[in-house]
Amino acid sequence: MPQNYNALTLSHKMLAEFVRPGGLCVDATMGRGFDTAYLCGLTGPDGQVLAFDIQQDALDSTTQLLKERGLSNARLILDSHSNMEGYVKPETADCVAFNFGWLPKGNHSIFTRAETSIPAIEAAMRVVRPEGLISMCIYYGGESGFEERDALLRYFQTIDSQCYTVVVSQFVNRPNCPTIFAYIIKEL
Repeated sequence: MPQNYNALTLSHKMLAEFVRPGGLCVDATMGRGFDTAYLCGLTGPDGQVLAFDIQQDALDSTTQLLKERGLSNARLILDSHSNMEGYVKPETADCVAFNFGWLPKGNHSIFTRAETSIPAIEAAMRVVRPEGLISMCIYYGGESGFEERDALLRYFQTIDSQCYTVVVSQFVNRPNCPTIFAYIIKEL
């Protein structure tokens, strides 16, 4: 059956390749909880997902979604993704997933910013296990999305190629501001 490929579809395909049943995953930008729920399914009941967001609205939406789907292996944390190391030990996570931008159907004046997103990616590189994955969907446009997108794309070029593989995928034939999918794999 044909599929509508988008950044989220690609992200989920990559996550499925790296997450092990019983593993630990981090949803660094919880949003409405769809990635949190997806990761809960991948890790299974013996795994754990830690999900971060700074908006209570996101926690409330995610709590409801997880309840509806009967998922209980997530810990929802009202805190910035840049503080994940306070909750996750080094080299223990199978993956860290990010959706940079704003909360869908939320207040668009609240959005991720390079000042916290880049330190969060650096923290993710420390908490992900060797051969682990950092998945990133970059939604941009609006007030500051271009600024964050540009800062992230510049930052990716500075990551040590001896320790990490960084791939950026862009939809070049889609109108407006198509989401950019990027990922980082930690080398052994």
